[in-house]
Amino acid sequence: MAALSTTARFALRRNITSQSSNLSFNAARTYATAGKNASLKETFAASLPQKQEQIKKLRKDHGSKVLGEVTLDQVYGGARGIKSLVWEGSVLDSEEGIRFRGRTIPECQEQLPKAPGGSEPLPEGLFWLLLTGEVPTEQQVRDLSAEWAARSDVPSFITELIDRCPSDLHPMAQFSLAVTALEHESAFSKAYARGMKKTEYWEHTFEDSMDTIANLPTIAARIYRNVFKDGKVPAVQKDKDYGYNLAQQLGFAENHDFVELMRLYLTIHSDHEGGNVSAHTTHLVGSALSSPMLSLSAGLNGLAGPLHGLANQEVLNWLQEMKKSVGSDLSDENITKYLWDTLKSGRVVPGYGHAVLRKTDPRYVSQREFALKHLPDDPMFKLVSQVYKIAPGVLTEHGKTKNPYPNVDAHSGVLLQYYGLTEQNFYTVLFGVSRAIGVLPQLIIDRAVGMPIERPKSFSTEAYAKLVGATL
Repeated sequence: MAALSTTARFALRRNITSQSSNLSFNAARTYATAGKNASLKETFAASLPQKQEQIKKLRKDHGSKVLGEVTLDQVYGGARGIKSLVWEGSVLDSEEGIRFRGRTIPECQEQLPKAPGGSEPLPEGLFWLLLTGEVPTEQQVRDLSAEWAARSDVPSFITELIDRCPSDLHPMAQFSLAVTALEHESAFSKAYARGMKKTEYWEHTFEDSMDTIANLPTIAARIYRNVFKDGKVPAVQKDKDYGYNLAQQLGFAENHDFVELMRLYLTIHSDHEGGNVSAHTTHLVGSALSSPMLSLSAGLNGLAGPLHGLANQEVLNWLQEMKKSVGSDLSDENITKYLWDTLKSGRVVPGYGHAVLRKTDPRYVSQREFALKHLPDDPMFKLVSQVYKIAPGVLTEHGKTKNPYPNVDAHSGVLLQYYGLTEQNFYTVLFGVSRAIGVLPQLIIDRAVGMPIERPKSFSTEAYAKLVGATL
């Protein structure tokens, strides 16, 4: 498919959003435009006056109230647990797990619209929910699918940039590079350079976010096809949903179950509160009024780290090592011995434990239920199930893990392997496509409610010692 010129892309954008391009979040008339048939931009614009008033009143009435104390351990422990960020889309409870706008993952699976003949929620619906707080209608989701497909043509220079990357450059580095280069198309940056009102920030952030999300499947697929396959990428099918198009551009659309897995994967990996590295970094860079492209790229660079998004790859490597060692003997005794051998060697059990959660990650549970439905007899899934049965007890006895239960990374790699997507270096790119759906709604909200640049106070170790009355 020929890439659109910059002029053509902006013309398409104006056409797509012509009904809502003149909306102002200060205009009371936006309430009248929102309804069951309203576009995403109209629905979001209609909600802004109320949200702005909520924040204004909250700060006026309670701005001086203390939310908690900060300990020196928290300062030196990665700011763990410090209440200091605003994140509207999701809240992570240590016992309940993640809630998207107050809804659990099972509730989202039940309530969000699905593709015809499908059983998993469409990520378009979650994006709508994260941005507006409302569950969209089926027609609204179909319209959003069509809009993303209409915006999906990747500029030719981005395609050339990816094609020029050496095949041994990590897929995540290529992904971040391509998203950074999308800055060339940024409506926000162009409007800021011309001069615009602060009340217009969110609209241009919205347009950039929509364009970026629409481009990601083709960018990800081109990287995958270049590095691991024949370099040929199928065109986006304009009448299909986002998850389907990602699957078919990767080369897996003939398998309906894999398409369903992509819809589930993109939904559950999208958002996990604002304090994780990729979410916080996107928010932080965006607070400097960097474009959504530059902000997301920064977040993707954080996601690429082994302590964050790369973890699912490490889990799969460990499981494959275990399978070679234990063979077909998945007895409780054999798995218990392998787990203890892992711990006694000074290694951790990857995929177990979480910075916040103190129970099994609901994202893990949703993937487990998918596996029970679609691949109950797969040998690797049986291994994962046995580890799930045995590991919590071993880790509890070991005593050095606050949460002995599995997180999302403990399962996703096995599902991808089963359907033939075996290239582990690509897994974090899939995570990155999903994470964009979670972090960009918050970036739009940040600009809409006027969130300032983020600038916490820092001290040296000597200064902290003085603050607590210590002698170094």
